[in-house]
Amino acid sequence: MKPEAALAILHEMTSTESLLRHARTVAIVMRALALRAGEDEDVWAAAGLLHDADYERWPEEHPQRVVARLRGLGEPAIAQAISAHYTKWNVPYDTALSRALVATDELTGFVVACALIRPDGLLSLQPRSVLKRFKERTFAAKVEREEILRGCELFGVALEEHVATVIEALRPHAAELGLAGRASG
Repeated sequence: MKPEAALAILHEMTSTESLLRHARTVAIVMRALALRAGEDEDVWAAAGLLHDADYERWPEEHPQRVVARLRGLGEPAIAQAISAHYTKWNVPYDTALSRALVATDELTGFVVACALIRPDGLLSLQPRSVLKRFKERTFAAKVEREEILRGCELFGVALEEHVATVIEALRPHAAELGLAGRASG
């Protein structure tokens, strides 16, 4: 899938700034993971970009709408990964793409939450700071910590290592994502 096509679908289905930023952050991390794994960067980034595309307009049908659209466009790998990006849905994780997406989605949102409370955002954020916040159940209380841990387990990566990967992938994009801190904003 071409990046322009994925972006068009995202903007057709999603309009809120926070959900668009989440989609962009997950896509950035997925592209970095694909590069490391020698996989198709555009496919992995598209899965990240579109994983919640239908959530805003059709939350009760999420992710069926975007999955059906992708299958209709001949993108079964992306559709399968999106259909499996939440462990409680009990969809098989039979591809590296699906395992990477479930490991990245919730964790990326948590890392962003950690960056948003720092004066310099992502610029000096370290994994130890994220892991400290991870233990604080009142911080970003809606984030499902068990989902993050299960995703890392499925992907075969330690939480601290994946946190470092997420930070490393997002840091060069901090300004465009509004995560470079208050001084840049």
